[in-house]
Amino acid sequence: MSQLNLFGSDKNLVFPQNLLEYYAAFLHEEQGRSLMHQLAEEVPWTQQTIRMYGKQLLTPRLTAWYGDKGKAYRFSGSTFEPLPWTAELSNLKEKIAEFTGLNFNSVLLNYYRNGNDSVAWHSDNEEELGNNPCIVSVSLGQPRQFDFRHKTDHSGKYSLRLENGSLLIMKGDLQHHWEHRIPKSAKDTGERINLTFRTIM
Repeated sequence: MSQLNLFGSDKNLVFPQNLLEYYAAFLHEEQGRSLMHQLAEEVPWTQQTIRMYGKQLLTPRLTAWYGDKGKAYRFSGSTFEPLPWTAELSNLKEKIAEFTGLNFNSVLLNYYRNGNDSVAWHSDNEEELGNNPCIVSVSLGQPRQFDFRHKTDHSGKYSLRLENGSLLIMKGDLQHHWEHRIPKSAKDTGERINLTFRTIM
């Protein structure tokens, strides 16, 4: 496993590393960029309206939901019916299963078009995902900062740079006690697509 580059405002703080596994080069550099460009062109992206803080807001990114028939996903007051697996997504799912031993029945795609696109602090703790969900995240394209913070203590923030072609496993009780986000970037960043493979119960 690659060394996790997790840090907080207090460098003596230690993130519980049994909750994460990170592999920086799950896909080769060119594989990652080629797949990103293909998905950017071929996926029927949508910009969702979700309910946050009592308001209806457009998500600052584009999304798509793929999966087995009947595996709808519900969060923030919206329901996402799955599109059928494409050959590329099915092949990636099988590659993940071979590498991790984990099998999934759905995947959420997020398309970050530039540094202004982001995802706010949240946990993937929806009922459909089960008690201690294991989620595998594959990043394509522009590297972006991925932040974590404890739900009851925001004094320490931990960050991990998600590289093109990288794979991150989130597991254990992480979704119960921790939040994560992709913050906006002041830099002129390129495109990024993130795929989070999940199991809908």
